[in-house]
Amino acid sequence: MPFDHERLDVYQKALDFLVLANGVIDGLPRGRRHIADQLERASTSIVLNIAEGAGKFSPGDKRRYYLSAAGSATECAAVMDILLRLQLTESEVHQTGKALLERVVSMLVKLAKAQEDR
Repeated sequence: MPFDHERLDVYQKALDFLVLANGVIDGLPRGRRHIADQLERASTSIVLNIAEGAGKFSPGDKRRYYLSAAGSATECAAVMDILLRLQLTESEVHQTGKALLERVVSMLVKLAKAQEDR
């Protein structure tokens, strides 16, 4: 029997981004650990906040966790922009990552708004 968060499309998309981010992190040169750490923490935070939010019973609690996950996704988008600007990632990887993050944020905002109506 799957957990509630495992049924959410946004959770699956967040995991997809986490895998992409891990590949980017693995490709970063030495001396860029600070950027790698930031991307690792923020991408993991998206996944964990979605899972924790899905497990909450109070609409307000769910909303807060979903919005926190959206904030982490936005942070990841900024890191991806930094990496592209510093020529530390390929344009294709950047575009794929940003598209995933746009989808994740959109889905999270909808989930958060749905909690307002409850």
